[in-house]
Amino acid sequence: MADRPDTTRLGDSLTISRALTGLWQVADIEKDGAALDLDTAATHLEAYAAAGFTTFDMADHYGSAELITGRMLARHGAGERPLAFTKWCPEPGPMTAEVVRAGVQERLDRLGVAKVDLLQFHWWTFEHPAWLDALHEMAKLRAEGLIGEIGVTNFDAAHLGLALADGIPIVSNQVSFSAVDRRAAGALSELCARTGVKLLAYGTLCGGFLSERWLGQPEPAEIADWSRMKYKRFIDAAGGWEPFQALLRALHAVGQRHGVSLSNVATRWILEHPAVAGVIIGARLGESEHRAANLRLFDFALDDADRLTLGEAFAGLSPIPGDCGDEYRKPPFLTASGDLSHHLDAIPGVFSAEEIPGRPGRLRVSSGSVWEPLAGFSRAMRVGNRVLVSGTTATHGADRCVAPGDAEAQTTYILDKIAASLSALGASVEDVVRTRIFLRDVSAWEGPSRAHGRVFGEIRPANTLVAAGALVGDYEVEIEAEAIVD
Repeated sequence: MADRPDTTRLGDSLTISRALTGLWQVADIEKDGAALDLDTAATHLEAYAAAGFTTFDMADHYGSAELITGRMLARHGAGERPLAFTKWCPEPGPMTAEVVRAGVQERLDRLGVAKVDLLQFHWWTFEHPAWLDALHEMAKLRAEGLIGEIGVTNFDAAHLGLALADGIPIVSNQVSFSAVDRRAAGALSELCARTGVKLLAYGTLCGGFLSERWLGQPEPAEIADWSRMKYKRFIDAAGGWEPFQALLRALHAVGQRHGVSLSNVATRWILEHPAVAGVIIGARLGESEHRAANLRLFDFALDDADRLTLGEAFAGLSPIPGDCGDEYRKPPFLTASGDLSHHLDAIPGVFSAEEIPGRPGRLRVSSGSVWEPLAGFSRAMRVGNRVLVSGTTATHGADRCVAPGDAEAQTTYILDKIAASLSALGASVEDVVRTRIFLRDVSAWEGPSRAHGRVFGEIRPANTLVAAGALVGDYEVEIEAEAIVD
């Protein structure tokens, strides 16, 4: 039997346990206002570290998890110590150098360290472009030595690809990945294979639902903890309790062949994906600890017969809709609290509409590009129920070209910018009836077409793709759109 978890490299500087200890359940334990005792909780973490589970994952909003980890790290002094990965999840808004530095410094202070080993960035809505500013500022702080490596969390393949194309040195993306939620095995894993970015998988046991405890059991009528509330939504989205029971039976059958638990099988299936660096297994400190059981992950490997058994169960499940991270940004909201539309609606818009002097009923939006006042045009205009969006390029701020040379990444950025323009004028991408795409190099049509399809695949507006030849500057793509608001 393995006496310690396997390890792997992450980026240039980190050797991590492939079974990370997740501390999101600290927030659940503390949700009624009673904080954990820091020293006692730190002693529980020490037991994990002593058993070889030397990599801990947390976030700025996981209750006192950073403080507990900081108390544990302080016991190790300046020598070799466990690794602490945390997340910064700011509200969308301007991401100036000062704002980002303050966010990073808070992580350093709470952990009591001089450098965050891996700082993972979450952003609520990609229509707000300041996420790129935040990541570039984080890259500067990495160069200063305040951040070891940069990761992201809940990024879909398109926006991870955009960040990489814009020069951000990202080493990891933390996403939901389980036998129920297999989205990460698609486009995201393909991107990882091309770029070397690795996945840190959470939710691999669906909040404990992927265990013998639920095999053959009736569907729960009430759920008390946040984690299971969240993953019950995933189970429902995947087809419901009966297909889920079929999956449990398949996992159990494979476990019987290897003498391990169905939870081990479910987690091992994730670990064997080439894109996955590690799985994050939650710990309820002082309540339930499964270190010995988790070590069994490294005692066996799945064979072709196992994969066939699991594949038959997967076929009975419905795919979770969308790409990784969509559960936080669009319906169906598969989170512990359910519908997040109230939260997203409360986020300030990127652009503001203004009335056109002397033309009642007409509104316009400007995006801050230097070209708009120079050439005398607006990013978008609304006349009655009709919204017209000017030809839009991947211009960030006043004049910076995003992702030079990458037509697909630029298209992703442009469509976010168009969506923000529409939103400011009371419209949405669902209202779009026509788009036109102008390409510098028509041979690069496939990437922009894929990006267009990700946004408009169900809407299917009228579209024209034009080989435009030379575009100004480093722009590969320009897109205009028209929407009619019912």
